Amino acid sequence: MHRGLPRQAPGSDASTRRLLSLCGPLPERPRVLDLGCGPGRSALLLAAEAGGASRAEVTAVDLHAPFLQELRTAAAARGLAGRVRTVEADMGALTGEDFGDGSFDLVWAEGSAYILGFDAALARWKRLLAPGGTLVLTECQWTVPEPSAGARAFWDPRCALRTTSGDLAAARAAGYRVLGVHHLPDADWAEYYGPLAERVRALSGADAGADDPAMAAALAGTREELAVRERHGHEYGYTGYVLRPVTAGDGDAWPTRPETAADVAAVREVNLAAFETPLEADLVDALRTDGAWLPGLSYVAEAPDGSVAAHALLTACEVDGVRALALAPVAVAPAFQRSGAGSAVVRALLAAARERGESLVLVLGHPEYYPRFGFTPASRFGIRAPFEVPDEAMMALVLDDSVPVPAGTIRYPAPFGV
Repeated sequence: MHRGLPRQAPGSDASTRRLLSLCGPLPERPRVLDLGCGPGRSALLLAAEAGGASRAEVTAVDLHAPFLQELRTAAAARGLAGRVRTVEADMGALTGEDFGDGSFDLVWAEGSAYILGFDAALARWKRLLAPGGTLVLTECQWTVPEPSAGARAFWDPRCALRTTSGDLAAARAAGYRVLGVHHLPDADWAEYYGPLAERVRALSGADAGADDPAMAAALAGTREELAVRERHGHEYGYTGYVLRPVTAGDGDAWPTRPETAADVAAVREVNLAAFETPLEADLVDALRTDGAWLPGLSYVAEAPDGSVAAHALLTACEVDGVRALALAPVAVAPAFQRSGAGSAVVRALLAAARERGESLVLVLGHPEYYPRFGFTPASRFGIRAPFEVPDEAMMALVLDDSVPVPAGTIRYPAPFGV
């Protein structure tokens, strides 16, 4: 029923490219592992585009030999045969020297992690990543707080779906930091279900499978899946996660958390010590009493003795009347500057904003520092500061690319004085 179909799960070349872009720079000739590759649509794109001009070396794993043959044929037709190696194996039990610890710079799994379970996939595949390596996987999840009984009746026996916040919490608990999140659009479902529905109609009207109980059961199950998507598709969707294991070397060993009332004085002291004037410390205090203050989005990083080593703050602002967040200030106590404490607290704060469902963050800052978190010039989105500023210093980070990015002039809260 699935042979010859372009995809075996929701997805698109556009989404694959978007997830790849969220990985950041890759090593020269990156070693890529595509798990549960199916007929290899993603493997082919990764072989051609991951690593830029140097291209990637892709190992594609699947248990279904006909899918691997389809991939080899397509790779040869595209001149990629030398860059794609197929392996018929169980992606949940990879053994041998080809799959040793630290063997791959990029581990990729579109639409296949559910076979193991999201948590099991996070745990089993981490060891395959080389230092600085990245795990990309897509997962089906609830998109509403309270799914209907009809949607649950279909999904609960098959897969314990969570929300985005639930999967993000699981990723962090498994020792990953989140580099990016991409919600697959409805068009990605159509790329999978459109050809599949045509195949079901063709088989239903043919003699093939008419007297085959296994085929009859497969057809019935797929018809049910298609019908559930038509009735309840607004209640669930696929989301891609770009994850990297936390290591002491990248600064994420610093404990981070939302500030508490007991931290207020220490946060002020860190801001006073980090900057030449008290303006930033006074700004934080003024924002605390302003309507732009967002409880839970003032974060600290702890020093080994439990004191506050760094602080970062997000407050509400607007772009052409549309809500966004302003990242300011970011302060690190002088004794802990260049130690990774600042990076750790910014990453934790951005992850918390993403989990809350925020979609856009703006920062005015050093153009060589903030791109490490995914920030790019705001002008690319048509976003302008309300004052003269170098183009490269006014930056934006899209946390949820399913939400349209507004264009226009930033309006800061009154305490900013602009």
